[in-house]
Amino acid sequence: MKMLKTARFGEIDADTLTCLHFEEGFPAFEKERDFALIPAAEDSPYVFMQSFLTPELAFLLTRPFLFFPDYHCELTDDVVEKLRLERDEDAVIYTLVTVPDGDVSRLSANLLAPIVVNKENGQARQIILETSGYTTKHRLFQEPKGGGE
Repeated sequence: MKMLKTARFGEIDADTLTCLHFEEGFPAFEKERDFALIPAAEDSPYVFMQSFLTPELAFLLTRPFLFFPDYHCELTDDVVEKLRLERDEDAVIYTLVTVPDGDVSRLSANLLAPIVVNKENGQARQIILETSGYTTKHRLFQEPKGGGE
């Protein structure tokens, strides 16, 4: 049994979790190569990507298609090769979620740089969709319209 120490969740049995490996490290955290996905709550569209190396390091993720059904993420041959993807359906796409100033009504997703996971082998990579027109801050929920009654 491999235990995962986390600042947010305490110790967790990593054998029960989906584990990810970033061969080249996670961008801006290059020493961070191994993570586990921890559901935020039962039936939640969010998961935490928790570092094995640093108990305090966890990122909030979601599947972009839940909020943006028309989202398009084209994988290059290089990404397919590095993740050792044999079938399209083995690729799982996540996006990083930001909670500005702790205000959950202003959640945003980084659609420009999704995280691609090979669900068969746990290989993961963050890619940049350079010509997509996406940004790093797409609001998950629309702001209320108008000024009241």
